[in-house]
Amino acid sequence: MTKRVLIAGFKHETNTFSILPTDIASYRERALFSGAEVADIFCDTNSEIAGFMDVAKRHGWQPCFSVVADASPSGRVTKAAYEEITGRILADAVADGPVDAVLLQLHGAMVADHTDDGEGLLLRLLRQKLGPAVPIGATLDLHANVTDDMARYADVIISYRTYPHVDQREIANECGDLIARTLAGEIAPVCTVRRPPMVAGIDLGRTTAPGPMRDALAMASTLSEKPTTLSVSVLAGFAAADIPDVGPSVIVVGDGYDPAHRVEADRIVSLIWQTREIRTVEPSTSAEAVAVAQEKAQVGAPIVIADAADNPGGGGYGDSTRLLHALFDSGLERVAFGAFFDPETAAACHAASVGSTVDLRLGGKVDAVSGPPLVAQGEVIALGDGRFRLEGPMQAGVPIDMGPSAAVRIGGLDIVVASRRYQNYDRMFFRSLGLEPQDYAVIAVKSSQHFRAAYAPGASAVVMVDEGNGITTTDVTSRTYEQVRRPVWPFDLS
Repeated sequence: MTKRVLIAGFKHETNTFSILPTDIASYRERALFSGAEVADIFCDTNSEIAGFMDVAKRHGWQPCFSVVADASPSGRVTKAAYEEITGRILADAVADGPVDAVLLQLHGAMVADHTDDGEGLLLRLLRQKLGPAVPIGATLDLHANVTDDMARYADVIISYRTYPHVDQREIANECGDLIARTLAGEIAPVCTVRRPPMVAGIDLGRTTAPGPMRDALAMASTLSEKPTTLSVSVLAGFAAADIPDVGPSVIVVGDGYDPAHRVEADRIVSLIWQTREIRTVEPSTSAEAVAVAQEKAQVGAPIVIADAADNPGGGGYGDSTRLLHALFDSGLERVAFGAFFDPETAAACHAASVGSTVDLRLGGKVDAVSGPPLVAQGEVIALGDGRFRLEGPMQAGVPIDMGPSAAVRIGGLDIVVASRRYQNYDRMFFRSLGLEPQDYAVIAVKSSQHFRAAYAPGASAVVMVDEGNGITTTDVTSRTYEQVRRPVWPFDLS
């Protein structure tokens, strides 16, 4: 008999230091799809859903598509939004009788108004609904904060191994194939999770250069060669969440319970602890980044500057103006910067027209931490609806909707302004408005690491700006944590 497998996604990377709540409208703005439209939207994309579809086709399963929901990283998910989405997933799991298996696209760092462990609660509810015999497989972001409940209620958990995340479809295939072996009775997977006493570490998970994360992944690969070890995941954690289980972790998926899997995980945990001080990228100030650009910038081989402390991909508001002011004051020419979250400015540009000059107060509107707006006159050089598909390599083919968007020229800066918050990790954030990145001497992006997949190959240099004053700063000591387990590095342990 054909196996019926539920395919669903419920993702959020929750920055508990953000003042922006994540409600159901937040999901509708980015991704809230269900049923048959899921296959149409994610077919042939570099996504976990496409990977699950690969597995279903390969094993002759009947995919039962539930909800695929994703919202831009921000504050806690509202209880209403959480219950609406989880309710739909739970209902779909038994709509025509219980499914034979479940494949979930999760993030692993969801915090809701009523729970610090959004994914653990969803997995527990699914397990209660389906019973112990239905295998559940889940993919996680490399920046998940893995809890005991996640490991307890899922049979298979596998996280990305790349940052930027370019292996999402591959990881989903791996997860799905283990669920297929479980259904066939070949294996009986059990998840073991271990954590060091750290809020952050392992070089934030960077895999674009030699360093602690690549060393840990190499050790994980070696451990995965053991007969009863099915998979080993190394996770950097998401430090902008004030919850007890924040921080790096290791997941071993073993064939049956074996104390040796805990020992294996602890070997990698030990490496994570030993390398806790190592960083392969040192942050710069806006002034330092401008100085590099003034010395080395050239059209065709641009300097790429990442505004890491205001990264919408980690919950940043996307409207911090410190780097913007520095670039404007520098007198640099041929600078492209985007995407700024400023619906007010986007609307003003659309109310004008291409070629018009408008009085602008750009950025600095969400919170005082963003700094003051840039007050200047700008020329509207392009308008758009903000809709496009990503080129990749990260999430290639996935649809994006920035809302009404514009490109404005202020002095030597061409700035992309959007009505919705997005991290700039794809050239289409510029190209959708007619700006070609390689035609600029400087490219500035609201991102911290994902931008490297698309922009680093054509760059003459990359500079990461982090002055410790944004809500996605890599300096965890600038935050006040109240819920984390103690003692913990870097606050109590050295």
